[in-house]
Amino acid sequence: MSVQVVGCSHHGTSIVIRERLAFGRQQVEEALQQWRISFRDVECVLLSTCNRVEIYTASQSVPIPGMEEIACFLARFHQLDPSEIVPHLFVNTDQAAVRHLFNVAASLDSMVLGEPQILAQVKQAYQAATECEATGPLLHMAFQAAIRVARRVTTETAIHQRRVSIPSVAVADFARQIFERFDDKETLVIGAGEMAEETLRYLRDEGVRRITVINRSFERACQRAREWQGQARPWEELHSAMARADLVISTTGAGKPIVTLEDFRPIQAARGQRPLFVLDLAVPRDFDPVIGDRSDVYLYSVDDLQAACQNNRALRDKELPAAERIVEQEARRFMTEMYHRATGPVIQQLRDGWHKPKEEELRRLMNRLPNLEQRAQDEIRQSFDRLVNKLLHPPLESLRDESREGVPHGLLDALARLFQLRD
Repeated sequence: MSVQVVGCSHHGTSIVIRERLAFGRQQVEEALQQWRISFRDVECVLLSTCNRVEIYTASQSVPIPGMEEIACFLARFHQLDPSEIVPHLFVNTDQAAVRHLFNVAASLDSMVLGEPQILAQVKQAYQAATECEATGPLLHMAFQAAIRVARRVTTETAIHQRRVSIPSVAVADFARQIFERFDDKETLVIGAGEMAEETLRYLRDEGVRRITVINRSFERACQRAREWQGQARPWEELHSAMARADLVISTTGAGKPIVTLEDFRPIQAARGQRPLFVLDLAVPRDFDPVIGDRSDVYLYSVDDLQAACQNNRALRDKELPAAERIVEQEARRFMTEMYHRATGPVIQQLRDGWHKPKEEELRRLMNRLPNLEQRAQDEIRQSFDRLVNKLLHPPLESLRDESREGVPHGLLDALARLFQLRD
């Protein structure tokens, strides 16, 4: 009975290699079907994300394929030479494999510690394997435990509450302090940079739907607007668009401010008293910093956000030991349950094997004492039960003690021979 993970991740493998080993959703199903043909009795879950490709395997009876066999499996699927793959793979077995899975699910092994997306990806991988009938009792236990561990880390530590990327901090730590809701807010994107795109992703999660894009190239603005299900406006309408906006994200490559204090005064007058939230993510800045001194204007630059990121990172890192203790505790608990599962059949056979002669002797005794009162019969039966339990206690206690550290194969074999137990 064993659990194993073989794979590669952002820790030691370049994106070039990870891309060659990655699986799309349809490919995951195809790979799992091929796995069932090649390794019918070995459970399997395939986790493929932008940062990792990992194959989790488990078996109660047959040997698990080693790293080289799994490298060959990956190579055949992706039409690569196994020698290109093996140097980039890691392997963990049993408690180390379980600990790794728990760390991954709890986002303690992610490129950005505490990122929320990985748990959903772990669930999807587990669900896909279950639908393909590639999982079994051990990986069911492991992945359900991993989901439980991730929830414990979320509820018992503050790791997931500490955003550490500029876009996530901009939305979670700043925008949410100003706006209670986002579904009724007008969002203006000036420029079309990657930072704006990532920030919009977080805003969409908060409910933003009304998006206007302005860029010096109107064609590029139209392209971005289509991608974000928004509308494009020409550069000449920048000031009027700002007058209507509630949130502004600016990421142009201009060499000087595109909105000066003089520009902003008529914009503010047209806005009335409505608050304006501006994320100036451009370097050099797109907005004159003194605009942030105006009433009802909340202007934040990259430096402001970076300081918050660093503060969150320090606070989050303080929570890491608590999260690691949860993972270690749950990994030990899981392995104890798994090893106990391995000894369960032997324990049951021992009990059954001793129960039968006990009942036979009780029947023989009761037949020889037909006039015995019911109270006396009950007392005799309880005495027989206590005797059997006391005789069973030493071997069962030895099994439990040994199973805390692993499957006690030697002791199981000895008991099986001694008491003539079935396989």
